[in-house]
Amino acid sequence: MVVKVYGSAFACAKRVLICLVEKEIEFETVPVDIIKGEHKDPEYLKLQPFGVVPVIQDGDYTLFESRAIIRYYAEKYKSQGTDLLGKTIEERGVVEQWLEVEAQNYHPPIYNLALHVLFSDKMGFPADAKVIEESEKNLGKVLDIYEERLSKSKYLAGDFFSLADLSHIPFANYLGVMGKMYLIEERKHVSAWWDDISSRPSWKKVLEL
Repeated sequence: MVVKVYGSAFACAKRVLICLVEKEIEFETVPVDIIKGEHKDPEYLKLQPFGVVPVIQDGDYTLFESRAIIRYYAEKYKSQGTDLLGKTIEERGVVEQWLEVEAQNYHPPIYNLALHVLFSDKMGFPADAKVIEESEKNLGKVLDIYEERLSKSKYLAGDFFSLADLSHIPFANYLGVMGKMYLIEERKHVSAWWDDISSRPSWKKVLEL
């Protein structure tokens, strides 16, 4: 059964697509146009009651929230494709730790940056210069912590690529579109990490879709 991924054009859905490629799982994409409000259609809300993307349908199984989805597939197909969880329970704990850091510390400022710099016009609200300034400052603080961490290990959870690294890729890619890649490039170890994870074949394949 081929996995259906709804809303594949958006960064959170791309997080799922990278995971599926890394785990060698077949999928097809189903477009959801947020600008046109398709995420609020009654049929879509039956799948995702909060009206956001992505959602996956895997046979009779439906799941939303991108990080829940990538955890699910990394566990279900642990012995297939790239191991994204670590080999021991201790490694798994560190993967989960940095995946939480991504969700709670990294994602909010980079999401607000992308929202106000890239999408405010399309979504019909004015960009807020103060939000942009504060978000960039807060993201810089998070990346300073990453710089320290990545001076000690190749990847966030250790010396292996994991969900923790994967989850950062789609929104970090927006920094280039926003002309703010200097936030990564001015930090030596973060820059080396980004060059590594953004050059993975899985991400290149997702960009081609």
